[in-house]
Amino acid sequence: MTPTAPPKTQNYTGPLLIIGALFFIFGFVTWVNSVLIAFFKQAFNLSTVGSNLVAFAFFISYTLMAIPSSAVLKRTGFKNGMSLGLVVMAIGTLIFVPAAKAVSYPLFLVGLFLIGIGLTVLQTASNPYATILGPRESAAQRISFMGVANKLAGIFSQFIFGGLLLTGANAVSGAASLEKVVSPYLILTGVLLVLAALIRYSNLPEVSEEQDDTSSDVSAHTSVWQFPNLVLGVLALFCYVGAEVIAGDTIINYGKALGFHNDEAKYFTTYTLYGLLAGYILGIVLIPRFISQQTALRFGAAYGLVFTVATLLTSGFTSVLCVALLGFGLAPIWPALWPLALNRLGPFTKIGSALLIMGISGGALLPLLHGYLTDTVSPKMAYALLLPLFGFILYYATVGYKRTSW
Repeated sequence: MTPTAPPKTQNYTGPLLIIGALFFIFGFVTWVNSVLIAFFKQAFNLSTVGSNLVAFAFFISYTLMAIPSSAVLKRTGFKNGMSLGLVVMAIGTLIFVPAAKAVSYPLFLVGLFLIGIGLTVLQTASNPYATILGPRESAAQRISFMGVANKLAGIFSQFIFGGLLLTGANAVSGAASLEKVVSPYLILTGVLLVLAALIRYSNLPEVSEEQDDTSSDVSAHTSVWQFPNLVLGVLALFCYVGAEVIAGDTIINYGKALGFHNDEAKYFTTYTLYGLLAGYILGIVLIPRFISQQTALRFGAAYGLVFTVATLLTSGFTSVLCVALLGFGLAPIWPALWPLALNRLGPFTKIGSALLIMGISGGALLPLLHGYLTDTVSPKMAYALLLPLFGFILYYATVGYKRTSW
């Protein structure tokens, strides 16, 4: 039995364009963290672990709020819930203004946490949309389109915020430098509020769980934990997001540790994003016409292992470039993981989506471990942490996603 689709296929385009716009917002506010990590490290004279609290504050909200977000969406519906998420994000960006005035790093972290809460609601709603609005076998292709919007926004954020915050080899530290964030974050607040209003009054349709795949008999399942493909998928996504944040958000500080100054290092994250963008575009072309989602996932994990080893065995700009090239291998992992993990869940789809969103907490916890290894071992050897992460993703891509029972 095939998934039940919305009655008019011509309605796919409008909803997916809206979701694509939201993915653009995800990318912009998420990838600017790489600039903020380097900027706050300098402005507040932080350790690597201390500066990586930017990623922790941002991504830990996914763990704390994923299931509550699912409950919010059940109460409000997806459209109103996404509008609410944008408002919460706007509150978070607005907090950057008093944080800069008070020269308060903890207050900046509060703002980042609130931005993450808003994003949690948006992600919990938008990823099932991209998975469900169309045939399941091409879900990775649709999510790849969303990934292109996400990474383009990330590239824009690097040029805009990198240029604003990290210009100059010896950029000013302390209160004077913090004034640089006030105007852009006020503008960002306004953009988020306008988008919240547009989403609220849009014609975006609701998506019900009945639109998910019901090809398997889920009547024998009484708990979401009885689906190994989901549980292992959450762990794989935890590893993936940790690897992506490490590859993108730590590369500026890694370059600076190797002797590159701000004017050179401030755009290093764009190299990772270019790799991600190229990988997403290739995924759109190849999946599922030429290769399956599973094959793409296996390739991404194996590629990641190869370039992690290359990072450890090379030096200077070559090593930095190997970190950046991880982006190409990371690209197919997110879009392939979602449909495989949500496969056959039926009425458990929303809670399954919430659990997958909780897996994004890998972006909170694993960069802290990477920062600790950077400070105590070496900036280069800290990237060895990526080996077990890509190893587990490879296990899921070859064995884990097939499991139907424990």
